[in-house]
Amino acid sequence: MNLLLSGIDMLLAHPPVWKDRRIGLVTNHAACTINFKPARQALLEAGFKIARLFSPEHGLDTTGVDGAEMHDGMDPLTGLPVTSLYGSKLAPGQQDLADIDLVLFDIPDIGCRFYTYLWTMTHVMEACALHGKPLVIADRPNPLSGAMTLAEGPMLDERRCSSFIGRWNIPVRHSCTPGELALYFKSAGCSKILQVHPLTLDVIRCQHWQRTMFYPQWSRSFVPTSPAIPCFEAALLYPGLGLLEATNISEGRGTATPFRVAGAPWMDGAGIAQRMNALDISGVVARPVGFTPTEGKYAGQRCHGMMFHVNDPAVFRPVTYGWRLVRLIKEHHPGHFAWASYPTYVNHSGARHLDLLTGLPGAESIVGGTEDDIDRYTDTGDWRERVAPYLLY
Repeated sequence: MNLLLSGIDMLLAHPPVWKDRRIGLVTNHAACTINFKPARQALLEAGFKIARLFSPEHGLDTTGVDGAEMHDGMDPLTGLPVTSLYGSKLAPGQQDLADIDLVLFDIPDIGCRFYTYLWTMTHVMEACALHGKPLVIADRPNPLSGAMTLAEGPMLDERRCSSFIGRWNIPVRHSCTPGELALYFKSAGCSKILQVHPLTLDVIRCQHWQRTMFYPQWSRSFVPTSPAIPCFEAALLYPGLGLLEATNISEGRGTATPFRVAGAPWMDGAGIAQRMNALDISGVVARPVGFTPTEGKYAGQRCHGMMFHVNDPAVFRPVTYGWRLVRLIKEHHPGHFAWASYPTYVNHSGARHLDLLTGLPGAESIVGGTEDDIDRYTDTGDWRERVAPYLLY
């Protein structure tokens, strides 16, 4: 099988004409070459003129606490200044770009709408358009595959649920690469800024990626993209178990297996696991476990719950599964289950977190609803047709 080369590998193999221009690089430590060298280091060693780094949520080193403000700093690896795009600003300002000729974006995504790196990309797109800077996106494959048949809603209600964990109307699991979404966002009228200000956008394609491929099919070692996504299985479960953030159920933060377990001190883990397995949902098995988080919900308390094992990624639908899990726990523990706020730097009160995750106003009543609700709201409507002209692979 041919080795999969990401956009950054292609840039290094075929240096562009703008290699000697002053480059602002939007990146983090998860952005590596095929040989696991940090992309920013590899670019400098290859003679690219990187002048400044910009970093998303979790910081340049990808270890920042979820939702915590990140500050500007200096990169110890390269000695370059780092401007945070998850602190006093979400997009580069005119001053940040004053001595920059071109912006290069290279951050791995995990294929889920409420993972924030995607939305940092959109703010960078708008900043480049406003300030007349060309933007190049070094594309990376979607670790959850690009199979459009596996895309899952809900679709996002922009008027009532737009936020930094979902600005525009795309599905929760979108089955696209960052480059494909950038092309779609530029042309589909999502941004008023991009409608008024032209953006010069170039996407450096990956090589040898096929839409049916999942991360383990091109790499045996997963590079953690943030503290709570340390492995491929966590990334695969995240679009569904991420809904637990808006409940009083632990999603495994503060354990070695975030987004692979769910539990609470009051939960009947064995009973819930048995009932989930009885639903006979394809591609996944629930196993009763106990765990004690060191931080987050129930820190220091023994939780009873379950671990989820995805045995067939090609058929597993995480959003549908997460929705059914929440519904079942709510039914089984009506006296204990509760919805919860989730404060972050971009939503200080943490209010309406489930609405913002799902993209649905009044989501608490919908997620706690019927089986028909699950099928109706996880549908992606005309997403496949809308995005088809912008697919690169």
